Amino acid sequence: MATTKATTTSSKSSKKQAAGQGGPVWDWAAGHGPVTGALSATTGAFAVATTGAATGMPPTWALAVGAAGAIGHTAAGIRLKNAGRTIAARASSWLITAGWTTWATAYGPLTWQALGSLAVIGTGMATATRSTNLYEEAREEEAAAAEQRAVALELSAERRAVAEEWVERIRRVCGISVRVLAVEHWPTGTGFTLDAELPGGTTYDQISTRAAALSADAHLPHGCTAAASPGIHQGRTLIDVATVNVLETEVPYPSDYAPLSLHTGIPWGYRSNAEQIQTYLREQCALVVGPTGSGKTNMVHVILAGFARATDVLTFVIDLNAGSAGLSWVLPALNHQPAKGERPMRPGIDWLAGTVKEAHVMLDAVLRIGKQRKIAYQGLMAREDTDLLPIGPSIPQIMLVIDEGAEILTSTDKVLKELAKKILEVIRMLRAMGIRTVLTALGSTGAVLGNLMIRREAKVRVALTGGEKEGMDLGKLFPGTRGLKVDQAPYKGSGFMGTPESPAALFKCWRILPSQIREIVAATSDRHPALDAVSAKAAGDAYARRWDTDRIAWMHNPQPTPTTPGAGQGEGEQRLGLNLSALREDQPPAEQGQGTEADRLADAFMREIDEQFGTTAEPTPKQERPQRPGLNLSALREDRPAEPESSEPSTGGADAVPPLLQKAYDAVKAAGGRMHTADLATQLGIDTTELGTELSRILRAVGVERPGKGTVRAGNGESRTGYLAETLSEAIRRYRNPQ
Repeated sequence: MATTKATTTSSKSSKKQAAGQGGPVWDWAAGHGPVTGALSATTGAFAVATTGAATGMPPTWALAVGAAGAIGHTAAGIRLKNAGRTIAARASSWLITAGWTTWATAYGPLTWQALGSLAVIGTGMATATRSTNLYEEAREEEAAAAEQRAVALELSAERRAVAEEWVERIRRVCGISVRVLAVEHWPTGTGFTLDAELPGGTTYDQISTRAAALSADAHLPHGCTAAASPGIHQGRTLIDVATVNVLETEVPYPSDYAPLSLHTGIPWGYRSNAEQIQTYLREQCALVVGPTGSGKTNMVHVILAGFARATDVLTFVIDLNAGSAGLSWVLPALNHQPAKGERPMRPGIDWLAGTVKEAHVMLDAVLRIGKQRKIAYQGLMAREDTDLLPIGPSIPQIMLVIDEGAEILTSTDKVLKELAKKILEVIRMLRAMGIRTVLTALGSTGAVLGNLMIRREAKVRVALTGGEKEGMDLGKLFPGTRGLKVDQAPYKGSGFMGTPESPAALFKCWRILPSQIREIVAATSDRHPALDAVSAKAAGDAYARRWDTDRIAWMHNPQPTPTTPGAGQGEGEQRLGLNLSALREDQPPAEQGQGTEADRLADAFMREIDEQFGTTAEPTPKQERPQRPGLNLSALREDRPAEPESSEPSTGGADAVPPLLQKAYDAVKAAGGRMHTADLATQLGIDTTELGTELSRILRAVGVERPGKGTVRAGNGESRTGYLAETLSEAIRRYRNPQ
């Protein structure tokens, strides 16, 4: 009898049975192999012959069954297009087995001649089946390989035609005879890349400068170019040929707001081959130029979106045009009304300066941060064996985005000159400390690019042209790159972009809508890192109180407060800001318990924030004039740890207790009354040295000394510096009762 090809899988029930009993199990669902097939055929023939001889069955019946089986397998083999030897072997196995069965039925199967011949037949069947199976597998593999060779030959013919066409075109247009080594079609189907070998003494820019002529000779669509770039070595070049104009259509900003990192790149747009462009700004600054109407504001929002998605970046924005570049990233959070138990939404940017005064405050804080980082993180950089501050979620990079910042640097105005000095100092001094800038400008003119600092540090450069030719000197913005023409990118949001990783070439920025900005602010609210304690301390109150009411009163308010004439404003003029009575000097102060509805809503909002995050003590104002009350957004001041509810009743002068002291007491008491300094610092999320210095100062201020020179036994019983709950409790008592 014929055998079938063996299968290698077992049924699920067989696997379960084997797993349950732990022994070998027959897989009745599996097919036969050469050995089991031959064994099955011979034992079946022996059983039929024995039964037929005992019952007097006519011997010719077995021969008839064998002949039918041979005919059936022959027909099946022809239908399956098996090899002739395979069909013959399977038909022969049926006929030989049937012949033996007929003979054994007539003369008896229980003789040594019958049994020996049956064993020989079984061995021959197994050998023939194994041979034919190997032959069929080889035929299948050869057929698949032949099919692949045919496809490759067809593709190779197409590639050879493309290569020959472009070899001739480059020779005709550029006067250079190249040899194309490979043609790679882009996965997006929008073009291909030629890997060409240059003749001796020829450089790739001899082809790059003729890009426009090559594109015209190839009759490429508008917006498509043939751009040459360096190859694997100086004797090779890569020529990207775009055949579909992907810059023509408007593509929305990707709706996947997944986390990003400064180290893995921030996407700013896509090339003509539809691939995203990644910018790496750990050490580089960026310059974005674009005239009015070119899509520059939209690109600023795309840049801010990438920074908002990053887990290791904090964004500071300076926009002296009423802060318009950053307001869209702040207002969704300021206008958000959190439900009970919900965390307040954080703005998409960490600080916004819309005036020259606030910009000075911000830049002064940034300079202090950079200088303090240089001192405080020397040990960390020594351990990491690097001269660059290790940037991450715990020590985030500060990206300073300055809209029309290049114009500030070139301004002759005395006020802006002082601002420009600080911006240049940030660019010049703070690269290693993780503080970089993104500047925008209205054009790539000599006045903008005349500053050596900009040319040296801003290696990521973008020119949004929108077809505008005035003030767009691409040769100055991308020195050494020729063949770039403004009319190659006539669409809004399109232009040229160059980075240290990729030469200047066509690109387009995604279109980001206001609704997407609100979605990104909400989606990334819990993702923004906190400013590290060293930097927050250096920034001081300028950073900690950046969201106070008097600092953000200029921002848009959906319900502006009308003012009466005669108070320095005209009839019907409205003041922008939070609608709190404390900001309305023209009205008498309300008596206690008689605030306006807006004040009551603000109080309710503050209570929700205090319940969620705790309230921190405000620093004593340096000015002698009374300070306007503001929204004490402690949740937005990462450098001030939230104060949990006290474990002791708050009586008398409870407000005088330093929040750090109260928090340390609660942690030590919860740990059993004693705690090592390192363990306490870890629990509070504060640097060990900073915690010890600050707590010692707090204790000395009220005359409390730690017993035993500050050593305690805690945890595993080891004696190290630490704190006792009794010591901290005594300090709290003295703060509450100074007398």
